[in-house]
This record gives sequence, structure tokens and C-alpha cells, in this order.
Amino acid sequence: MPATLLIVIVVLVLAVGLFVFRAIPGVRAYFGYRGKRLITCPETQTTAAVNVAAGEAALGAFLTEPTLRLEDCSRWPERQDCGQECLQQVEADPENCLVWNIVAKWYAGKSCVFCHKQIGPLHHLDHAPALLGPDFKTVEWNQFRPEQLTEIFSSHQPVCWNCHVAETFRRTHPDLVVDRKPEPKRMR
Repeated sequence: MPATLLIVIVVLVLAVGLFVFRAIPGVRAYFGYRGKRLITCPETQTTAAVNVAAGEAALGAFLTEPTLRLEDCSRWPERQDCGQECLQQVEADPENCLVWNIVAKWYAGKSCVFCHKQIGPLHHLDHAPALLGPDFKTVEWNQFRPEQLTEIFSSHQPVCWNCHVAETFRRTHPDLVVDRKPEPKRMR
């Protein structure tokens, strides 16, 4: 009987959680506007990375409508007093300017340049795939500033996590690496 009761409680908690997530606009606003985004700065026409004040958007959604304000921008503190016109881009298409989605779309359908295995869908809890630069060194994509990603993606190639680890080890510890030639097949 206790196991059945536990299952019922878990199902009820999940159902209430799903209802709250779907029903409360503030929660949806918070999760919809959090995360680093890439926009085109209206002033300079260059790529900039911004964070929307997701907490304030959630509070605004609880009261009336979510009001957007920048929490951070890669052009700050020098241009902190801008009019924040770039928020129109976030409002128009919040999903496609999210850095994580831009990166996931770039890796979609690509294969590792070393092992040729297809890089699967990205998940937040997995190891980040990497990139092979023109200098033939691998580096994780999240080691770059977000506003650099568009340029980086045009000059780098995709690398899976396993090959990134192997190539990094090969580069940092060449004295410990032994390259073996495959043995020739014997004739019978």
C-alpha cells in the first residue's frame, strides 16, 4: 500500500506542476526570456549578446504583460544608456535568438571531423561538443564569447566530445601518445 500511495502522490505533484507551469503566465515568461541571446545592435549593426531581465518580465506577466528590459549587454558599460531598441528582436523571435538554440541548429546534422560520427541533438546536461579551428586545435564552443559565434562557426569545424578529449590529450601530452599503424591483413 505505501508504494501505491507514493506513486499517487508523485503523479499528483507532477500534474499540479504541469498545470502551474502552463497556467501561470509569469512562470512561462521567466522561462521564455532567460538565457543569453544574440541580437543585431540597431546602433552599430553588429552582433551583440544580451540577457533579458527574466525576473522582471515574469513579475510583469503576473501583473499585466511582461515588460522587457535588458539586464546585461556585451556593449555595456560603455553604451549602457542606449534605448534598448534591440528588445524588439527578442520579442519578435525569442527562440531563434537564444544562443543555445543557435548553437544546436549549427551542430544539427553535422558529423565530427575526426571520427565522422554524427553529432546528436544537444542537451544541457551533456558534454558540449567542440570545434576544430584553423590552427588545428580543438576548443569547446562555449569558450568563445557569444557574440563571436557567428564568425567562429564560419571558420571552424564540428568535433564530438570524445574526439575533443582525445585531441586535447594528444596536443598537451604528445610524449604519452603512441600512434600505431594498423597491422596488414595476413593472407591465408
